[in-house]
Amino acid sequence: MIPNEVVGRTVDGATPVKAWREHLGFTQAEVAAKLGITQGAYAQQEASDKLRRSSREKIAAALGIFPQQLDF
Repeated sequence: MIPNEVVGRTVDGATPVKAWREHLGFTQAEVAAKLGITQGAYAQQEASDKLRRSSREKIAAALGIFPQQLDF
């Protein structure tokens, strides 16, 4: 359920949210627009090691993945 490329990016230091976003080819601005927030606000969430459950669910939906795929 989690591509090797995504896992590899997290091993290199990326958060799971950032690894998935980059793997799927989205910019921070694109994901932020889908969430209805600013790019800066999204950047803070993406950098966080501890996202709220509701935030994780919204980000997963914006990326088109399951929230569980962000939990590794």
